Amino acid sequence: MAHPIDEIAQQKLNKLTALRASGIEPFPYGYHRTHTAHQAVEIAQQNQDALLTQEFKVNVAGRVMAKRGMGKTSFMDLRDGSGKIQLFFRINNFSESKYNTLKDIDIGDILGAQGKLFLTRSGEPTVEVSDFTLLAKSLQPLPEKWHGLVDVEKRYRQRYLDLISNPDVKKIFEIRSKTIGAIRDFLNQRGFLEVETPVLQPEAGGATARPFVTHHNTLDRDFFLRIALELHLKRLIIGGFDKVYEIGRIFRNEGISIKHNPEFTMLESYETYADYQDVMKMVEEMVSSVCQQVHGSTKVEYNGQIIDFTPPWKRLEMRQAIIQYAALDIEQFPDTASLKTEMTNRKMLFNANRERGKLIDEIVSTYVDPQLIQPTFLFDYPIEMSPLAKKKPGCDHIVERFEAYCGSMEIANAFTELNDPIDQRQRFMKQMEEREKGDEEAQKLDEDFVLAMEHGMPPTGGLGIGIDRLVMLLTNQTSIREVILFPAQREKG
Repeated sequence: MAHPIDEIAQQKLNKLTALRASGIEPFPYGYHRTHTAHQAVEIAQQNQDALLTQEFKVNVAGRVMAKRGMGKTSFMDLRDGSGKIQLFFRINNFSESKYNTLKDIDIGDILGAQGKLFLTRSGEPTVEVSDFTLLAKSLQPLPEKWHGLVDVEKRYRQRYLDLISNPDVKKIFEIRSKTIGAIRDFLNQRGFLEVETPVLQPEAGGATARPFVTHHNTLDRDFFLRIALELHLKRLIIGGFDKVYEIGRIFRNEGISIKHNPEFTMLESYETYADYQDVMKMVEEMVSSVCQQVHGSTKVEYNGQIIDFTPPWKRLEMRQAIIQYAALDIEQFPDTASLKTEMTNRKMLFNANRERGKLIDEIVSTYVDPQLIQPTFLFDYPIEMSPLAKKKPGCDHIVERFEAYCGSMEIANAFTELNDPIDQRQRFMKQMEEREKGDEEAQKLDEDFVLAMEHGMPPTGGLGIGIDRLVMLLTNQTSIREVILFPAQREKG
């Protein structure tokens, strides 16, 4: 027995054949559209009285989303990228054969329609169609009850159907685009230069993460998909650019969760003669400005909470945050062994194979992150957690680093950048020791980057912002995959 969807697809194919047999090309070249659906609706609404005495003609085009009637009159809902407008067909406006072709127009087809605007008795803007053209025949049915689907994987795998059937999903990605544009506007106005750096890199550096590996056939060598933008942007600082930024894709061969995706978008910026306090101020100004530009307010609703991005944001030293929320003073446990012992005594869950820096990170993730709902800067991190950050003056075990949190998740990471090449080499070597112990995420020694630093790197403030997480906040989405158009999927079974 044939599957019902297969039967519908066959019916559509039969209609395609019938249209061609009658001399109608179901996939013509182009169409002269004079107005979007939204523009046509606005004209009708703004000229309600004039519609009674004047003709306002439009050519609209879009996807048929609904059909009603099929006697001497019929209606269709047409949706394009701007919105929806109703079409009205009257048999008197066409030859009988032309009107009869409407029966071969299905929901999902792309249609062009020409006619005059009017308002129905209920006040709905409508086009009284005088001519229409099939622009693309759909050969697969749209889901009848897309809003009721619970198969999330199918929504991501067939995102085009999600976008066709759910305007709210489309809105998310419109906001994403506006967010990135607003970030660019903010940084450009501050004199930053947007640049592009390599995606394929001989060493995966700038972050502690496991990379993806690929092979360059012509050069006959392996390359890594970048795990950060940092090291090449710092090379540009060394080369004489004062302010640079890049918005680019990052690839980390790690797990997937509602807050993590192996392929994601990052903003990184670097400013000479700035430190992490300067960057901290820029972040709160940037995010509040972006929110204002995108939403018309510095406040948004996220996961049932009203988030207020208005500066100044709360500032909280990391050590004090752990004391406050975990009742643990990490200063009393200065090495891995003592911290593991204390965490064991407290019955804290942790990965026994990790060193002190990553154990502290686990503590923060478990006890501190959930408490940081409103925008908060967590600052001054242990040196073990930050191999690329500058030490705090007079303190060898703390670095000038902050992370920005909001909605219980990290959205930004920043340093007063380490610019001492001797110190940098020593920290890379320490990371290499961790790799030898089995830590695949520890950073490798990048000799070319150290060589660049040896030519002199000015004091610099660096910043990384996770674009996807920021968009989550601005669109009230609790899963990162909802704000990525085409997240990677498992192979279909």
